[in-house]
Amino acid sequence: MLKLRMLNKPGILLRIEGLAILAVSVFLYWQMHFGWLLFAVLLLAPDLSMVGYLGGVKIGAPIYNIVHTLVGPLLLIGFSLMTTRIAVLPYGLIWTAHIGMDHMLGFGLKYPTNFKDTHLQRV
Repeated sequence: MLKLRMLNKPGILLRIEGLAILAVSVFLYWQMHFGWLLFAVLLLAPDLSMVGYLGGVKIGAPIYNIVHTLVGPLLLIGFSLMTTRIAVLPYGLIWTAHIGMDHMLGFGLKYPTNFKDTHLQRV
């Protein structure tokens, strides 16, 4: 039985949410029969946004955060479905899978104070 105390721990809930996002993304990717080599190659691609940290934390954090929110990939998925450009869909699903994986592992959006300060925890 689900313990109600767990519902008072946002970090746990956000990790469960990340797991759900990852699972749904991978399931849909599998259902659409997209190539797994593409998935493997691009799964960590959003982390290239960490290059922004070369300009310092105040530049790096917003760049990282823009790439690590669901807005971009959901717009891409929506665009793909609404225009029937299915060739774009795997990129949105890989992107959401990455974000879900990050959140499941406790990596969150960054604060402009330190790379290790995230909305989920200090890593």
